[in-house]
Formats: sequence, C-alpha cells, structure tokens
Amino acid sequence: MAGTEHQDPVDRLVGQWAEQRPDLTDQLGAMATFGRLGRLHALSGRAIEQVFEDHGLNVGEFDVLAALRREGEPFALTPSALARTLMLSPAGMTNRVDRLVDRRLVERRADPDDRRSLFVALTRAGREVVDAAVSEHVANEERLLSVLSANERSTLDRIVRKLVAPFES
Repeated sequence: MAGTEHQDPVDRLVGQWAEQRPDLTDQLGAMATFGRLGRLHALSGRAIEQVFEDHGLNVGEFDVLAALRREGEPFALTPSALARTLMLSPAGMTNRVDRLVDRRLVERRADPDDRRSLFVALTRAGREVVDAAVSEHVANEERLLSVLSANERSTLDRIVRKLVAPFES
C-alpha cells in the first residue's frame, strides 16, 4: 500500500478483499486502519500486561491499585466510587477487591462518618507495589512509543482523541 515500507499482515488481508470484492476497494482503507489499530492493541497489550505480571498483578488489579493511588492521601475510595471510576459492575469490583484484600494490598476500612459505609484503601504494601509497577509501566510505554518522533506522537494523540470523542459523548 502507498506510504508503507513493507507489507504487513493487514496489507495482505486488504489486498485479498480487494481481489475478491473490487466493489469495496474505495472503502478498504478504513478496514486497514481499524485492522492496524486492533493489531497495535493486541501486540502492545501483551507487552503492557507483562510489566504488571512482573509485579504479581493482572491489568484489573493494577487498575484498582492505580485508581486508589491517584486519589492521593488517604488513598481510599468507596467501592461504588471505585467501580464508577473503573467502569465496572459492583460484583466485578467486589471480586477484584477481595483478591487484593487477600494479598494485603488493599483493606476495607469503616467510614468514620457513617458506620454503614466502607472505604477500600491502599495498604503500605499496595502502595509500594503500585508505585513500582507504574514506574516500570510508564517507562515501558515510552519504550513502545520510541519509534515515533515527538511530533508524530503529538499528531497521533490528537487523531486518536478525535476518533474517540464520538464514542464518549
């Protein structure tokens, strides 16, 4: 395809469609773009997940610890606020929190202002794990994007924002 130095698997797939369905040739560019975005997500996702695994976490567990860490002192949220932040069902949130409580990375604390309410809070061990993991995670993402210039990264970010916006409104 024009503008590429080599053929990638998406080029071959799109080429096959162009041969079999020449009537779609003008629209196959969109298929190529989404195909590459999907491949990027799958391939980079594995590299990102490996960092979390190296810290004894899966992506979901990291997300919980990171959400609590980003809150700042006292690094605590109610389960419902945490579920909203992570766009999870209450049951899904409970399962993640249970696993992290078992590993002593978070704890459930009573709300001092409302004894019927609980907070999920980072433990010291949880903060140490998430701080180490996020440092390596950010460095890994920098490495994954290092093939792009600063200008290319800025352009990519602007374009992806534009693509995502209609889904978020």
